[in-house]
Amino acid sequence: MQAKPFSQACENNKKPILQQLKKAFSKVHNVLEIGSGTGQHAVYFAAKLPHVQWYCSDVEEYHDGINQWIDEFPSKNLNRPLVLKLARDEWVSRCIVSNKPFDGIYTANTAHIMLEQEIKLLMQSVAAKLPKNGVFCQYGPFILDGKFTSQSNQEFHEKLILSGRGGYRDIDELACWAPQLTLSAKIDMPANNMMLVWRSK
Repeated sequence: MQAKPFSQACENNKKPILQQLKKAFSKVHNVLEIGSGTGQHAVYFAAKLPHVQWYCSDVEEYHDGINQWIDEFPSKNLNRPLVLKLARDEWVSRCIVSNKPFDGIYTANTAHIMLEQEIKLLMQSVAAKLPKNGVFCQYGPFILDGKFTSQSNQEFHEKLILSGRGGYRDIDELACWAPQLTLSAKIDMPANNMMLVWRSK
């Protein structure tokens, strides 16, 4: 078995993200995490948000690592990872166990990694599947009003483009792809990141 994956960035940002999720997800019951990565956020947030059922998701190659974190830090409200491949237009619209819709969706540091068509599909899928009054929390670095929030963000964006990634997205662009969602909050976070809180109309 491979060593359990670890991200220092996840360790650094989990507490400030949790502070925002406690507010945004206060009335949410079922949360789908898109792009669970190592699984560190999932085990931490599920334990701290016992009123929600937390569902991990990612491409299959990350599932072993996510399951290692779940095995070490299990919670009754933390569920095994689901397969989610946005590029293939596959979508998990309902909880596997309860068959109820996900009224909360969370994703971190995915928008700038995805190609334009992928993040566009993500925004459209969330807008289409999130029920009325549902909440979508989107964490990461973004472009605000056509400008980068820091020089380091612009430099990293350029590196992402050169490596074949999609690069940073403008918040206005995200909103155009999901007109059914209302951006209710843009919260400045550490390390030049932001938390965007979208709500379905």
